[in-house]
Amino acid sequence: MNNELVQRIKSNPKYQELVSKRNAFSLKLSIFVLAMFYSFVLVIAFNKELLAIKLGEGVMTVAFPVGAGIILISFLTTLIYVRRANGEFEELTNSIKDDVKDLL
Repeated sequence: MNNELVQRIKSNPKYQELVSKRNAFSLKLSIFVLAMFYSFVLVIAFNKELLAIKLGEGVMTVAFPVGAGIILISFLTTLIYVRRANGEFEELTNSIKDDVKDLL
């Protein structure tokens, strides 16, 4: 890749904005998902009885809907990131491309 192109992209204020917004957003989502997973594991490790409570007369315990909820929330956080990446982040990327297209 052309060094001049790389330097021009890195010095573009929109690129700096893109990097900072994307990193901050992905860090927040990552911390949220990791906290959720580790909380579940910690409950399993230190309070198994809480997740072993039966729901109704059947064999289902609290652990199943909690685990299913964790999986669902993980999909939703991925969807949130993808929607923002295809919206705001994509607009910034296209703007940066327009700014440096003369070097391409």
